[in-house]
Amino acid sequence: MTEPDASATNIADGSAYVGSQAGTVHGDVNTYMTFADTSPKEKFETGVRCLDGDMTGRAWRLINEAFMADYQTDRVRFYRLLALVSGRTRRELSKEEAAALRNAQSRRHITGDDEWAEGLKVLHRLLDSTGKSEADSRILLKEVDALGARRRALILRHLESFLEGSLKDQVWHQAWKLAKENRMAGDRVDRVRKFFQPNPARPQRRESQPPAIPPSTWIQAVAATAIFAVATVHIGYLLAQGGQISALPAYLLSIVGGFFGARDGVEWRFRVVRRRAKDREYGTPRQRVTNASPGGFTRQVDHRFDYYFAKYVPRGVERDIWLAATAGIRRSMRDEVVDVYRERRIGVEKIAWLIRYRAGEVKDRWERGALWSYREELATPPSIKAVTVLGLTALVVGGFWAVGGAVAADPLSAARSALLVLACGWIAFRAWLRIILEHRRHAADEAESKQAKEGDDAAFARWRAKLADKPKDREMADWLDYDRKVLLNEALRHYELKMSDVITHAFIETPASSSARARVLRGPWRYKKYRLLMFLLTADGVRELTITLDFEQGSFHVQRRANYRFDMIAAVRVSQSDNGEQTFELALVNGQKVHVEGTDPGPEELQQGEEPGTVSEATQDASGLRRTLHVLEGIAAEGKGWITQEHHREGKEQGAA
Repeated sequence: MTEPDASATNIADGSAYVGSQAGTVHGDVNTYMTFADTSPKEKFETGVRCLDGDMTGRAWRLINEAFMADYQTDRVRFYRLLALVSGRTRRELSKEEAAALRNAQSRRHITGDDEWAEGLKVLHRLLDSTGKSEADSRILLKEVDALGARRRALILRHLESFLEGSLKDQVWHQAWKLAKENRMAGDRVDRVRKFFQPNPARPQRRESQPPAIPPSTWIQAVAATAIFAVATVHIGYLLAQGGQISALPAYLLSIVGGFFGARDGVEWRFRVVRRRAKDREYGTPRQRVTNASPGGFTRQVDHRFDYYFAKYVPRGVERDIWLAATAGIRRSMRDEVVDVYRERRIGVEKIAWLIRYRAGEVKDRWERGALWSYREELATPPSIKAVTVLGLTALVVGGFWAVGGAVAADPLSAARSALLVLACGWIAFRAWLRIILEHRRHAADEAESKQAKEGDDAAFARWRAKLADKPKDREMADWLDYDRKVLLNEALRHYELKMSDVITHAFIETPASSSARARVLRGPWRYKKYRLLMFLLTADGVRELTITLDFEQGSFHVQRRANYRFDMIAAVRVSQSDNGEQTFELALVNGQKVHVEGTDPGPEELQQGEEPGTVSEATQDASGLRRTLHVLEGIAAEGKGWITQEHHREGKEQGAA
């Protein structure tokens, strides 16, 4: 046998960071929830779902509790036996579990004649298969094949380790074939990533800033307009009283010209002001001092905008040029998102879809040449400029002519009215200009906000539809179980072993460095990428493999292989640091230590209805850590004698049965 290198091996590769990463929790999925008043039937169904989710420890407790509460059907007995032996050998059963198995085998209480009753009969025969001839094994295998697809798959999945001899090899071959055929089924590559996407937050409309018009402006506008109107009428009165008929057309011309000049002049001014505001918004932002915390919501939104704008770059444009040109747009959108969502206590991951959509939309507008289209839309048409200039010209020329005629009729009164027209007209124009521009600005903001909301709503609907086929936790567990079987078969082929040559096998599953993670309520954390430690125990010793698994793509890579005798194992332990991080350590007598960091699932991020420790327990139950520890600790304590002791104990239990 080959000996591992004498140096210590650490397969964490920075996985300590994983423990501090936030994860996605699907709080609307109550697959694994139970309550104090849960009925035995509901408790059993939850136990079945736990078994499907690879949480065999909790599955056994729940199903057994339902069974002991007199909820006993053939289906319950079938699942109870599966949960009891799932993924384990006879040697790994505790005394209480072995007694429960003997009791179930001795009674064999079958009440019906349906598919579950037939499945239970076959399951009992399989559990009694030790020492059977190869011919008997073939008969048993035919009975398994005759079962319905669901019961057959359950038996192949959960009994692969418990059986022995040639039947174990035959059942394993079928289990491996099933895994090979189904591990990429169900559109896995496209759907797995959706499990790690949080339920998106609905888009919210940013409320436009209402018109900011102080009362003094309204007072100026109304008062000045009233005085202006009286003074203007008075000038016309003087012209009519004094018989200045020739000046009356000029008087009327000045009024008409002033109206149209002011009307189009306001439109001109609005377009200029609006365009300048958009230029400032879209231009290079000024450096601003921020006191936002590094891990706060604002910084996270910043990072998401930077990431997606760097990802979605228009064709034929250098990334640096693109990022520099859109710096102002990014800042504007970032400010909007922060303003709308900061007080809603929504994690940035729930609005990542919105940020991604906004970045993609800016890219599309750039490629269509529409990113700066507001400049054309807000450009003042020549007709408006012409009307403004001509109207103001008519106002000035006609006004001077009319005032001249009024002065000729009554110099003192005309001079007084002319001064009032000039002063109050200017004050009224400035006040009304401010009022009108503010209302136009608010209306334009509202229109833009409404248009943006419509786009956001459409993007939200598309994203929700895309996530509609997000896999259930049971599917995630199935795919991971299929991956384990394919990996185990690769190891058997590499070492030229049959399944019956393996006394037992075990996995330790930890997240790969910086891997995304997600879970349902009270369920285990699932990861996009895993780092697996596989142990194969045979009569010759231990085979250890370190494997990286890209769960999303279903691809894997064996990083390390090592072989050692049983007497090489000096100690096995799990230590916990001050920050709660757990480390699995396998120490060999030659001084080598195999470390696996990050075996603790990290922050549980508890949701309503979850108790502390439930998520860690579920994750460790599904990861195989406890089972692996049980096996390796026994070997570390007794060496190869552990196998002899376990065989002896197993023989006594079978004799008692």
